[in-house]
Amino acid sequence: MKKIRKAVFPVAGLGTRFLPATKASPKEMLPVVDKPLIQYAVEEAVEAGIEQLIFVTGRNKRSIPDHFDKAYELEAELEAKGKDKLLKLIQNIVPPHVSCIYLRQSEALGLGHAVLCAKPVVGDEPFSVILADDLIDNENNGCVKQMVESYKQHAASILAVQQVEKNETDKYGIVSLKNKTDNEGFISGIVEKPAPADAPSTLAVVGRYILNPHIFHFLEKTQKGAGGEIQLTDAIADLLADEQVYAYEFDGVRYDCGSKLGYLQASVELGMKHPEIGKEFTQYINSLKK
Repeated sequence: MKKIRKAVFPVAGLGTRFLPATKASPKEMLPVVDKPLIQYAVEEAVEAGIEQLIFVTGRNKRSIPDHFDKAYELEAELEAKGKDKLLKLIQNIVPPHVSCIYLRQSEALGLGHAVLCAKPVVGDEPFSVILADDLIDNENNGCVKQMVESYKQHAASILAVQQVEKNETDKYGIVSLKNKTDNEGFISGIVEKPAPADAPSTLAVVGRYILNPHIFHFLEKTQKGAGGEIQLTDAIADLLADEQVYAYEFDGVRYDCGSKLGYLQASVELGMKHPEIGKEFTQYINSLKK
């Protein structure tokens, strides 16, 4: 069985729900306390044993490679001032054994197209897809790490899923399952953003995938679907006819940081747990309830 070594980060979206903040800065660089969203996603990947980070970028995304690049002037300044803790912090944003590759998605044609852009780098290997919009917090066992362990057992494509409210099914890919155990099962069907009345369940796909490379065969044939985009969900629906795909209900708290409310929730709840300011911030939040 091949090891999951590569993770694809589709980061070419325009982030229109956060305008004007995202007019010149990527939504993936929005900070939650003191780290941008994309760094949380990268840390989750590295924790799972990922060795190659593949960023599928677009225009106005220069700050993403800058964030993960070496900052010579800043490091020299911190070293000269004896700020060793901060120096170590920025030097270890990406561990030395992990490499970064940047690809350009020339047109915003959807998640499926963004994943397809990574084919020349992924090659014939299983890989992870991580959407930074979905910040999943589990201090001891990240979502991708959990999914990698599941992949070791099944060697099959795996989608992270969670229950959502019935009136929210039109925001997600929705799956139906068979042979369900406590936290996983075979996917018997998947549909992109169904109306609540048409949804086969309330089990929604969220921003973590482990995919076998066979998915590229279907992505190359997928036509534009919901929203006029090439949907990864549609390619997965076709993949189901050829091989088993698992749904995995992960352990952890997901924050939809693609929405303003989810982003604010993540900022507050992670702020309350932050090792530096968590205690004082919690006291402040509690004071607002009085």
